This record gives sequence, C-alpha cells and structure tokens, in this order.
Amino acid sequence: MTLRRRDLPALLTAGLSPEERGPTLCLTGDVMSGRGIDQILPRPGDPRIFEPYVRSALDYLHFAERKNGPIPRPVDFAYVWGDARERLAEEAPDLRIVNLETAITADGVPAPKGINYRMHPANIDLLTAFSIDCCTLANNHLLDWGERGLIDTLEALDRAGIRHAGAGRNAEEAAAPAVLETAGRGRVLVFAFGFPSSGVPPEWAAGPDRPGVNFLDAPSPANLARIATHAQRFRRPGDLLVASLHWGGNWGYEVTPQERNFAHGLVARAGFHLIHGHSSHHAKGIEIFEGRPILYGCGDFLNDYEGIEGYEAFRDDLAIAWLARFSADGSRLRSLRLLPFRIRNFRLGRAPAEDIAWLRRTLDRESRRFGTRVVTGGNGALLVEG
Repeated sequence: MTLRRRDLPALLTAGLSPEERGPTLCLTGDVMSGRGIDQILPRPGDPRIFEPYVRSALDYLHFAERKNGPIPRPVDFAYVWGDARERLAEEAPDLRIVNLETAITADGVPAPKGINYRMHPANIDLLTAFSIDCCTLANNHLLDWGERGLIDTLEALDRAGIRHAGAGRNAEEAAAPAVLETAGRGRVLVFAFGFPSSGVPPEWAAGPDRPGVNFLDAPSPANLARIATHAQRFRRPGDLLVASLHWGGNWGYEVTPQERNFAHGLVARAGFHLIHGHSSHHAKGIEIFEGRPILYGCGDFLNDYEGIEGYEAFRDDLAIAWLARFSADGSRLRSLRLLPFRIRNFRLGRAPAEDIAWLRRTLDRESRRFGTRVVTGGNGALLVEG
C-alpha cells in the first residue's frame, strides 16, 4: 500500500479508542468581532469610533463592499463563520480556543489610543454560534473602552458559559487559568499573557484591587520562573497546559531570540504542552520543540480589514484554524494540522487551492529555520512535520 500524506492524520489515530486518542484542540488567532463586523450583526452598537481618519465603523463595511461587493445586513450569527463551522464540525475538536481581541460592551469611555474595538453584548451569540469554549483576553484591545468595558466583557462571557483567561477584576483573577474539561480526556488549563511588544500598555496590568490584563513586561528568565511556579499551583497529573501569548508586532515574520528562548522555557521548564502565540495579522513560523508545538503567530481568524490597503503581501485575508491532536496522556503531539480559510464579505470561506499553496510555501519557508516543515495534508489541510 502506498502511504499518502492525506492519509496520515487518520493513520495517527487508527485503531485507537476515543480515550486513547487524547484531546484535540482547535486554536485560532485574533477574533476581532467589533467595528465593521458588529455593524452587520442583528443588534449593532453605536457605530461612532474615534480614529484619526475614520469616524464610523460603517466605513469599514463600505471599504469591504467597494472591494468585494455587497455584504448583507443584518446577518445571522452563523454568517461570519461561513464554511469554518461545517469544516470544524467534521473535525470535531474537543475544545475551541480563540484570542478575543474585542471588548464586549455598549458602555465605557474610549481609551485615547487611536483604535477602539467593541461588540455589543446583545451580539454575544456570535461566539456561541462557533461553539467557542475559551477566549483569551490578555491583549491590546480588551481595555479599549476602559475598565467598564473589561468588566462588561467578563460578565458577557460568563453569562454565555464561555471560559476566559488573561484578564480579570484583579491580578489574581487575571493570572488564573481557564480550566476546561474534555469528555473523558482530562483537563486543559489555559494561561494567557500580554506583552508590550504587541501594544499592551503597561498601565493595563491588573493590580491587587484593579481590573486589567495579565501583563508581562518582557519574555525574560525572571518571568519564566514566575510562570513555572504559578502553573504548579493549578496543575494536576494528566493536565494539558496551554500558554497563550499576545506578543510581537502586527506585520512581519520575525521571531526574536528572546521570544524563542522564552517559548522553549515554557515547554522545558514550566511544562507547557502547547504555545499559542498571536498578535500578528498573519500566520508566522511554527516549531515543534521536544515534541510540543510552538505557534509563534496564529494570525487573524476574523477581522474587518477587507478593503484596507498597504499590507497585501502578508495576506491577512487568509485565516487558519490550528488543530493539535495529543496523545492520551498529553505527553506528546500526535499531529498538527492547519485548516485554511479566506475572508470575503466579512465571512470565512474555504481557501482556494492557489491560496493554500501560497500559505504552504510561506509557512514552510518561515518554519524551516526551526527544523519544521509544512506540507500538503489532504482535504484542503496543511500538515506540520517536525
């Protein structure tokens, strides 16, 4: 029998019971459901924004329509997820984890930072329509509408039954992990951290009695040591640990030596099983270190950038759902697959073959320096080999 790459994911789990297969996590980068996206949903918020050149969130809708044609509104909550809903239903991951880079509020005072994202709380079903289990919040947009906006976000997620990590009413809550249960496959603990390199202001750091994000000033050995100690307070035998990091700039493929050493330390010293990096609007290189995946930048999964010019070479219209399947005890990665989508009309559609080929070449180029390859995986997916 000839072994084909497209057969590999199935062969990795062939003959294993569901319990033996271990958990499969679906991760995405930034979900930016505010501004233009919010305006097409059933209950849009106030469209006024306070950017240097744009004063209405509706302008982002008009930019997108000028490029790719009319966008219906209002749409139902499933619309923006498009083909990704069906594709993920086929894969049936145990958990779905996203970086929510939007405040969920109709209140608050806009922070004087130029760009402020918010989605109306009445549109929270947008997140439940995609069966999101956990939102990481330690990013540079959560406090776009101040502490009131942060508290509203926490309350909206709690009402919807969506776990969250990386922000809280005080430092203890912000640093605590989201504890996610899987059906017969143990617990997954998600810790989230925000760095100034991604634009998180130091003054957004949560304090003993101050709401904020779980802020780290640098990917330093001292912070690594603190994380390792902190994680031990929560973990139990058999837990799978995810470190979600909002770090680095919006554009470019650079991974600094400090970032790479920090990611390695999270695996080797702190015992994390997966590093979930985000902030860049496009995907970055991938590394498999000691059998565990490091996603240096997952890219945007949902945004309203359609029609904005200037960074087309990075293809921020291409979105990825990252599927990491682990062994039953969580000790090693069985497979890492990438499901590519393309954003058109504020909706995720299956990426065309030529876009998948471009993504494969780009990620393979950026991952080779880490000893990792990205190859065609069959059924429109890409497969990481390391």
